[in-house]
Amino acid sequence: MRFHLPADKMPTAWYNALPEMPEPMQPPLHPGTREPVGPDDLAPLFPMALIEQEMSGDIWVDMPGEVIDILRLWRPTPLVRATRLERALGTPARIYYKDESVSPAGSHKPNTAVPQAYYNKQEGVSRLTTETGAGQWGTALSFATAQYDMECKVYMVRASYDQKPYRKILMETWGGEVVASPIADPDHPGSLGLAISDAVADAVSRDDTHYALGSVLNHVLLHQTVIGLEAKDQLEIAGERTPDVVVGCCGGGSNLGGIALPFMTDQKVRLLAAEPASCPTLTEGTFEYDFGDSAGMTPLMPMYTLGHDFIPPSIHAGGLRYHGDSPIISALVKAGRMEAVAYPQGKTFEAAVQFARTEGKLPAPEAGHVLRAVIDEALAAKELDEERVILFGYCGHGFLDLTAYDDYLNGRLIDA
Repeated sequence: MRFHLPADKMPTAWYNALPEMPEPMQPPLHPGTREPVGPDDLAPLFPMALIEQEMSGDIWVDMPGEVIDILRLWRPTPLVRATRLERALGTPARIYYKDESVSPAGSHKPNTAVPQAYYNKQEGVSRLTTETGAGQWGTALSFATAQYDMECKVYMVRASYDQKPYRKILMETWGGEVVASPIADPDHPGSLGLAISDAVADAVSRDDTHYALGSVLNHVLLHQTVIGLEAKDQLEIAGERTPDVVVGCCGGGSNLGGIALPFMTDQKVRLLAAEPASCPTLTEGTFEYDFGDSAGMTPLMPMYTLGHDFIPPSIHAGGLRYHGDSPIISALVKAGRMEAVAYPQGKTFEAAVQFARTEGKLPAPEAGHVLRAVIDEALAAKELDEERVILFGYCGHGFLDLTAYDDYLNGRLIDA
């Protein structure tokens, strides 16, 4: 039950949600003047091509041929029907997932890491800095910079740096330099906000360096829409109607945006975000302007936030431990176009193990959140005896997260 697109049918343009949002987006604000930021304000951090994409009013943005050539190392990714999970649940729902675990880095993150490295290289930048939570983004950017013979320095949240040593090894194998964050306090568990501050401070201190972000920003979600665009064509191959619900896990919003935004304008499709109960930005945060980092160096963005000084518990889903969310995702939730649900860590691992034992694939802890939501949706369809087509983004594998599974299987997992 796998549905493939040939390589020559991979999308050649990204979908830009900004022109079709339910309400006009509020602009990011300069951290000093609190005035709307312009291209010159962002130039110390990003190449002009990405700044233009961040603010573009074009619905379609062409992919460079050099980027397509690298993406075709693993794209198009398969669309898979989870028939064994359906049978185990006894549900009339039909469950499909976009398998992003087949990328070189094992997650969806290279979809944006490759174009970000490409555009920086085109502008003459030879070094990138970034943060990483669970390590998937740092891994993806290390892979991408290796393709363009660039240097990469990754500031990894200390809790994940200690929990996931093999992520560090993989980054270093691709040439990345990895340090634990925050660098100023070796006893601090860290947060993505603090790691962003470290990476931004490094980038602005050197003329040969820019900063790269793996989630949150508009151009990141733009690059990830290749997931949902492929899924549309593959559902047609599978003989399916438009999905009833599209689900993604959500921390900064990149995987969710990638699978969900191409379906945004179809009002018959429900969009659902699944996040950690220990970092419940969409379900318990407030919608306001806030910094993207802890030190207040980045522009203020309109988003659901728990406060830029929020330090989340050290749950294993490090990629979802972020105090805020993408302005696009936040605006969709605020407008009522997208729903959000939060789950404790134990419930997500319960779902991940059920998926592993039925479908045979070991999910990353982040993917456990979307699986929990998908299983709940499928059980609701069973309760109502209702056919329902569920599409979700399977954002990555858990082969480098076995410590988390060891904790769960042996009763040591904290249900944060």
